[in-house]
Amino acid sequence: MMKVFLIVIDGLGDLEKNGKTPLSLAKKKKLNFLAKNGLCAISYPIERGIVPGSDTGHLALFGYDPYKYYVGRGILEALGSNIRIYEGDVAFRANFATCSKFEITDRRAGRIDEESAKKLAKEIEHLKIKDFDFFFYHTKGHRGVLIIRGRASPLVTDTDPHSLGKISWSKGITDEGNETAKAINEWTKEVNKILEKSEINKERKKKNIPQANIVLLRGGSSIVKGKYFEGATYFGPYVKEPIRVETFEERYGLKASCIAGGALYKGIGKYLGMDVIELKRATADQNTDLEEKFSKGVSEIQKKDFVFLHIKGCDPLGHDGKFDEKRKFIEKIDKCIPDEIIKDKDILTIVTSDHSTPCSFKSHSAHPVPIVFYNCGRRNNVKSFDELSCSVMEIKHLDVMPMVLGMINKAKMYGS
Repeated sequence: MMKVFLIVIDGLGDLEKNGKTPLSLAKKKKLNFLAKNGLCAISYPIERGIVPGSDTGHLALFGYDPYKYYVGRGILEALGSNIRIYEGDVAFRANFATCSKFEITDRRAGRIDEESAKKLAKEIEHLKIKDFDFFFYHTKGHRGVLIIRGRASPLVTDTDPHSLGKISWSKGITDEGNETAKAINEWTKEVNKILEKSEINKERKKKNIPQANIVLLRGGSSIVKGKYFEGATYFGPYVKEPIRVETFEERYGLKASCIAGGALYKGIGKYLGMDVIELKRATADQNTDLEEKFSKGVSEIQKKDFVFLHIKGCDPLGHDGKFDEKRKFIEKIDKCIPDEIIKDKDILTIVTSDHSTPCSFKSHSAHPVPIVFYNCGRRNNVKSFDELSCSVMEIKHLDVMPMVLGMINKAKMYGS
């Protein structure tokens, strides 16, 4: 049986500037080789007109309908951060951000450095609000995870407005979430007071650097039964009732490894029962050690049936509007793709993305992303791996795993 090596370049898709995207402009000998000798398409991560999150885009790519299996980002971030979570805990993805009188002026606090973020996290690591305990954990850069313990409900709205402007104060989605929402709003105000007084922020203000003086929350979700991720049942505002998620191996009969630096992507791996491989020099941005990632990938594909290798850097560059730096990072990725993976006729290599992050938008968009299946026994005469060239065929992310099973001869017959 063929093995599968899936490379996901986060936020890869973009829009044209002077007739070119960062991907079409990039010098990418290996990616173009895969395109010329593989089956190419553009893929809608969810469906036309829907802007995917990184979480929902990945779930769809692995064949899990996000409308059915997505409970909220928080629990995925917590799983990927190795945070101990128990029945009844509610987890949120958290961002250090900058505000003035609760008007958000920077959703990532100027992409605060690792050291400052860690120190600020210590100042707010445990607060008691009403009957709830709030535990804050820093993960990477401006990112963190908040755990609320004490009969909290995930049925609350986000405080992250997902754009600049007024903070979105939390509200209960149902009456069950009202008390949790009130506590979240009190916690947010208390955290703002603490961070405003922090010496780190006073120093940042002197240097005219965006202060990390507020924490924004999104994606509340919880474990209803079980702990960590082994056989747990999950719940959140995106599902009508608690769900247990079938593992990747249970669903496809494929033993899988996840190689990623960001908490969300490791969390998705754990959510689906993949083996998550720890990395020493992964930064979840363009400074990550690509050689370490691909070296681990080459090692893991010898032991497993399926390797998911995630590369984050293009996404933050898209969010920051850095068109040329995004192009340069794509070129860096191209050089690091291992020749031994390309040359191995027993490996189906797939390169794609979870969503587009156009530099002109500085956010995710509903545009489809390019995808190539190399070593699948078919090709469609594409000369370059880019958004326009790959548009000879159109699929959705939910089509990818059924196609993969067909390509490695594991698809089931329908009829006789």
